[in-house]
Amino acid sequence: MRRPRSRAPRLCVTAASTALLLAGMTACGGPADSTSSPTTLTYWASNQGTSLDNDKQVLQPELDRFQQETGIKVNLEVVPWSDLLNRILAAATSGQGPDVLNIGNTWSASLQATGALLPMDDAVLDQFGGRDRFLQAPLAAAGAAGKPPTAVPLYSLGYGLYYNPKMFAAAGISAPPTTWDELVADGRKLTHDGQWGLAVEGASTAENAHHAFILGQQQGGSLFDANGAATFDSPQQTAAVKQYIDLMASDKIVNPSNAEYGNGTEAVKDFATRKAAMLMWQAAKTSLTANGMGSGDYGVAPIPFPANAPTGGKHVNSMVAGINLAIFGGTRNKDGALKFVKFMTNKTEQTTLNKTYGSLPPVKDAYDDPAFSTPEIKTFQQVLATTAAPLPQVPQESQFETLVGAAMKDLFADAASGRPVTTESVKAKLTQAQQQMPAPGH
Repeated sequence: MRRPRSRAPRLCVTAASTALLLAGMTACGGPADSTSSPTTLTYWASNQGTSLDNDKQVLQPELDRFQQETGIKVNLEVVPWSDLLNRILAAATSGQGPDVLNIGNTWSASLQATGALLPMDDAVLDQFGGRDRFLQAPLAAAGAAGKPPTAVPLYSLGYGLYYNPKMFAAAGISAPPTTWDELVADGRKLTHDGQWGLAVEGASTAENAHHAFILGQQQGGSLFDANGAATFDSPQQTAAVKQYIDLMASDKIVNPSNAEYGNGTEAVKDFATRKAAMLMWQAAKTSLTANGMGSGDYGVAPIPFPANAPTGGKHVNSMVAGINLAIFGGTRNKDGALKFVKFMTNKTEQTTLNKTYGSLPPVKDAYDDPAFSTPEIKTFQQVLATTAAPLPQVPQESQFETLVGAAMKDLFADAASGRPVTTESVKAKLTQAQQQMPAPGH
C-alpha cells in the first residue's frame, strides 16, 4: 500500500475525535453521493500504485470495460492513504459517501462496528462465487469473527525484506539476514559514505503500527487483552516498539531523515536509488520499477525472527495485509454496486490488477497465471500461508493504528534529534496512547 500525497482536501479528524466517532457511530440510513443513480457508481479507490495518477491509468480501462458490460459508469476517485480513513469516518457519520470503496483490511472490524457498510452474508458472497472461492486468511480479515463480513478481499499483501544483492556482495554479505541480530550487523556494514542499511517511513502511523504488531507478536505481546482492553504499554509491546525505533536511535542503520518520511514513497525511493540497502515493505515491485529498478536488482526474503524467541514469542513476521472492497450502506444503487464487486473479484480482473500492483489475488482461481509463480510472489505466498497473523479484529483497531503509530512517529523524531530513546520514554508514550483508548464496549 503506497501513500503519496494528494491535492484532495484533507479532513482533520484527530485521534481523539476518531475514537469518539468509532464509539458513537450507528448505521447510516442517509443517501450516498447525490450523483449516484442506477446508471452510475462512485468508487473511492485506495492508492496502490506509484501515484494517484498512476492508479487512475491502471483502473480506468477496467472501469470502462465494466461500463461496456453493464452500462454503468463508475466515477473514480483515488484517495491517498493519509486521508482515506478520515474520509470514510466522515462519510459514515454523515451518510454521504461513495457507493463502493476500498478499505485497508486492518480497519475491517472498526468500520464494521459503525454499521455504515453493507453486510456480506453467504447469500451475497454466493454472487461472487461463494465463500470457498476466497483464500481463508484474507477473508478472515474482512470483519469480526462470528459476523458476516462487510467487505471482500481485493488485493492481498504481506511484509517482506527487500534487499540489494550487489550492495550486500560489496559489503561481504552472502545472504539476507534471518535474525534481528544479523539484520543489525548487516545494516552496520552497509551504512557508510551516505549509504544506509535500512529505510523506514518513520512518520507513517500505519507503517509504525504494523511493525509494532509484528514485533510485538515476536516478543510475546498482545495489543488487547481477552476483554478487549488495550495493552499497548506491556513490557513485551514496549520492547517491540523500542526495538523498531532503535534501528535509528541506537543501531544507527536508518538515516535520521527517515523520521520525516510518511507519504509511502520516500523509503521505497531510497531503496531503489541505492541510498539504502534494505526495506521492509509490502508489494514494492510497482514502485521499484517506476524508480528504475529491475526485478534482477533486488531480492525478497522473509522479515527476520529473534535468534532466541522470548517466552511466549510467536513465529510471526507479517500481518495479514491487504485491501478489501466494501459497499457503502447508504448507496442508492445497491444492485449496481454488487455487480461492480462481482466484476472486480472475477478471475480476469483479479489477475490483471494483482499482476499490475505486484500483490496477491485473494481468489483461488487466479493462481494459474505464471505471474504468480515468480520468486518474489512465492516468498509472499509462503509468508502469508505460514508466518502471518491478522491484526486484532476488534472495533478499536483503527484507533490503535492512529494512536500507537503517532506515538512511534514522536519517538522517531526524538531519535532523529539525538534525544535519548529509553525503555521508560517508550513506555510513557505507549501509556499515553493507551489512556486515549475508550473502554471496551464504548
